[in-house]
Amino acid sequence: MRAEQTPAPENPASASPDPAGPRPPRLTAAAVLAALEGLALVVGGAFILVLGLTGDPDDRGQAVTGGVTLIVLALLPLLAARGLLARRSWSRGPAVITQIMALPVAYNLLQADSAAIPGGIALGAVAVTALVLLINQKTTRALGIRGPGGEQD
Repeated sequence: MRAEQTPAPENPASASPDPAGPRPPRLTAAAVLAALEGLALVVGGAFILVLGLTGDPDDRGQAVTGGVTLIVLALLPLLAARGLLARRSWSRGPAVITQIMALPVAYNLLQADSAAIPGGIALGAVAVTALVLLINQKTTRALGIRGPGGEQD
């Protein structure tokens, strides 16, 4: 029996992202969009929280819980944005999950007969754009994510 070895890549530097090299604009754009979503969640959560504590809501507990929940949910896209800027491969998963979670929210905003419709359009556009940027081959390579079977995309 002969043990077969896996051949080493021809250029070891191409197997992992080069932190010293330039960050692809697509990766930077995806990080900015994720950060904007996170900031919007923080602002919205803080607004609901302040209104719940200082205003006269129907249910103060529900308003406070909703505000705190939005602020905590903001951690996912904010951490993902930081990871994308630092070119960490783990960051693409949370960023993609954030965009997938944003799509039903955008759809519900579009179903409203109010001023929420422009918000739904903006959120849907941001989510779809960020998804396209995150699954782009250059973004995947910059993060050092390998395709199926360990092959580089």
